[in-house]
Amino acid sequence: MRISTVTMYEQSINSLNRQQGDFLKVGQQIATGRRVVNPSDDPQAASRAVAVSQAKAVTQQYADARISARNTLAQTESVLNSVGDAITSAKTLLVQAASDTLSDADRQSVASELRGVYETLIGQANATDGNGRYLFGGYQDNSPPFVRTESGDGRAAVIGYQGDDNAREQRIDASRLMAVAENGKAIFQSVPSGAGFVARAERDDGARNEGSLTFTSGPSRVDPSADGFGQPFTLAFTVDEDSGEPSVRATAADGSELLAEEPFTSGQSLTVAGVSITLQGTPADGDAIQVRPANAPEANQDLFRSLREAIDVLEMDQQGTAENRALFRNTINTVMRELDNNLDNVLTVRASVGARLNELDVVDSVAGNRMLNYEQTLSDLVDLDYAEAISEYSLRQVGLQAAQRAFVDIKSMSLFDYLR
Repeated sequence: MRISTVTMYEQSINSLNRQQGDFLKVGQQIATGRRVVNPSDDPQAASRAVAVSQAKAVTQQYADARISARNTLAQTESVLNSVGDAITSAKTLLVQAASDTLSDADRQSVASELRGVYETLIGQANATDGNGRYLFGGYQDNSPPFVRTESGDGRAAVIGYQGDDNAREQRIDASRLMAVAENGKAIFQSVPSGAGFVARAERDDGARNEGSLTFTSGPSRVDPSADGFGQPFTLAFTVDEDSGEPSVRATAADGSELLAEEPFTSGQSLTVAGVSITLQGTPADGDAIQVRPANAPEANQDLFRSLREAIDVLEMDQQGTAENRALFRNTINTVMRELDNNLDNVLTVRASVGARLNELDVVDSVAGNRMLNYEQTLSDLVDLDYAEAISEYSLRQVGLQAAQRAFVDIKSMSLFDYLR
């Protein structure tokens, strides 16, 4: 069979190119550390690697979201800690102010300190997360959630909530949407469930009582199974025009009678609808004590209102009349109960924030294991086995050298070399 010179050259060049291509491919794999450099190297592994890489990127995005959520929750927890300390300071000041040994001037000094606590709480309620977003405005986080309206009469400002009732949420994992910031209403204008009852000395029309009636203990639950338990009621006092003797009756918010009218004496303990309260002093005709569940819509749940009322009575002249002293005593007792409820609420919210911080640690741990699995899978799919690759590299180098040597030998073959 006759083989032309052109055919030998073409076959030799093709062999050289093939050997050189295989050699360069192995060299490129060693240089990149990857077995699959191009999708054509292993289409199935390349396709799976793309899916794993996408899942890994999504997991990393959730990890970044958890960092943001942790920062916001940590800031919230820190602020709530400060709020709890401020409420405790306010309670301490009120206990001090309740002492009968203090003069009006002394109580005004306490009022000045309490006003400082009040201002501190307003600042904490309008705290930001470090990125300019307000922590306690819900999704309305671009403006202060609590805005003050000065009364103009020297009294403490009225604080209104301007945010929404939602808790800002953030997705921290594919199956978990977590609240990362609370709304201010849930913290500063709410009480925990089961907070008990709160009494307030005021008439049905909201006017202040005119007598010296005070509540010295309670209201406290004594019989939750009693008829009408858990609903607001009013203790209304009337004074007989002829004898001057007071009497009391209790009516529920719907107008039904819970306690028939009976004579009242100072120091008497009344039990109405399973709730007990002890009263002392002399009521005026039309005076009333409003007893409400702490979480009822009619009850005050606003921390700022409680402090504002306390500041107002501390700055009031009490040495003049028994009515003023009764107003002071009743307001302090009411505010102390409301502050207790506010503190319990803040601690409850803070515990919830702490639980979410712990959950983030758990999710981080699970996501970390998931990332390790993704990286291992990705390595198995596309990473290079260096021992095998180096052996292959050496083999391809020998093959290339052999092809080059064979081409040199073939190229030098000529009949003229043998003619002399």
